[in-house]
Amino acid sequence: MGFGRFDEEGNTFLILQKGDGEFEATDQRITPFQFLTPIDFRCIYAIGLNYRAHAEETGLEIPKYPMVFMKAPTAAQNPGDPIVLPRYLRSDKVDYEAELGVVIGRPCKNVKPEEALSYVLGYVCANDVSARDWQKEKGGGQFCRGKTFDTFCPVGPCLATADEIPDPSKLTIRSFVNEEKMQESGTDDMIFDVPTLISFLSGSTTLLPGALILTGTPSGVGEARNPKRYLVPGDEVTVEIDGLGILTNPVVEEVFEDEEAKS
Repeated sequence: MGFGRFDEEGNTFLILQKGDGEFEATDQRITPFQFLTPIDFRCIYAIGLNYRAHAEETGLEIPKYPMVFMKAPTAAQNPGDPIVLPRYLRSDKVDYEAELGVVIGRPCKNVKPEEALSYVLGYVCANDVSARDWQKEKGGGQFCRGKTFDTFCPVGPCLATADEIPDPSKLTIRSFVNEEKMQESGTDDMIFDVPTLISFLSGSTTLLPGALILTGTPSGVGEARNPKRYLVPGDEVTVEIDGLGILTNPVVEEVFEDEEAKS
């Protein structure tokens, strides 16, 4: 396992991780065997209802403050590896959510919005996969349960450093299921922009390097469609953000030894 960088032609070159924790870019060309998540995330914060059109399609009011929930780091999934539909704690309403991910690069606390982007290491494509039945129907407001099953946070295929994305409010984000476009929006439709989110999350709270912030999803999720469109085995989900690459994951069912699933 190691780090690499892309050039404009798509070639990959080795990045050395030195003993002092610093990184050094090299001109040594490599052929990746498998893409992994860009880093091992310390924690994953996520924001709900952060696009105006998405709030409208759900019929919910525009929130006064960012609506925050969390996903376990174990929810992270590599590019190309499968989204696994839960069968032990069964869900038949698993949804896709294309999102811009923000990775924190240095510790921050009580950060003002005008200073917030200086704490960003980079940006990633992400998919906030959601089991809507667990999120909304089973037990009332089970956001963390419905959002944090294994593989429910695909991230990648690369991290674009902050200097490559000077304004994260000027990106286009799309999702596809089996090559059918499901979502497309500009990040300028966010209710709370990236600096505001970092400032809010760092309020009286330390954000550590490696923290991932999922900034919300645009309209077009499967839950809001008529008819509803949930993920099924054999599907393939793609998230695409300008300048950040293309993140694609197949969909499979969970397999476990006990044939009697709990519900």
